[in-house]
Amino acid sequence: MSKPDELLVNVAALVESGQSNQMSLTVVTGGAVITGRLAPEAVWRERVSEVLEDSDQLGEFSAAFTAATRKEGPPSHLHFHVARILQGTMGIPETGGMYRVSIEDVTAWTVGDFSYSDH
Repeated sequence: MSKPDELLVNVAALVESGQSNQMSLTVVTGGAVITGRLAPEAVWRERVSEVLEDSDQLGEFSAAFTAATRKEGPPSHLHFHVARILQGTMGIPETGGMYRVSIEDVTAWTVGDFSYSDH
């Protein structure tokens, strides 16, 4: 999108202001469908940092996610947790991952997350 969808920006702002992680959303970006729950950026960064910190090989990258900077103005990114990239009848990863998506790159979206089935 050349101009981010104002309604999507407002949804992201509400997630940020309420510090809620219960808003389910599905977006299309770069040809991929990502479905899951939104988290405030600070919560998302903290979780990514924790995962990296526990890694023997990637622990040094943990600090990059703890140096959060709060910008003025509306959110520019969506921060998904417990999220999956939908591919055919399955979601990757099965347990859910953490994704950061630029709002201006979202070409379509809907409230709620899509389920998938291998049956």
